[in-house]
Amino acid sequence: MANHKSAIKRIRQAESHRLRNRYFARSMRNAIKQLKSLTDKAEAAVKLPSVMSIIDKNAKRSIIHKNKAGNLKSKLTKGINTLA
Repeated sequence: MANHKSAIKRIRQAESHRLRNRYFARSMRNAIKQLKSLTDKAEAAVKLPSVMSIIDKNAKRSIIHKNKAGNLKSKLTKGINTLA
């Protein structure tokens, strides 16, 4: 157990940050799954910018790496472009 007040506070902060990061990461994964499940190209093209925005925000918050964000966006765009 922590012996210093500052260490105890850091433990509290780390837990709240961990829960917040989990929420943002889970929300991003759900949005990606919903986008991948779409079969209509027009509908997917409308939803793509909002999903990309979520991915960019998570990269900005360091929840995911910036290169992973780029890879995700690239794969999603390629997937939507292949829809009929």
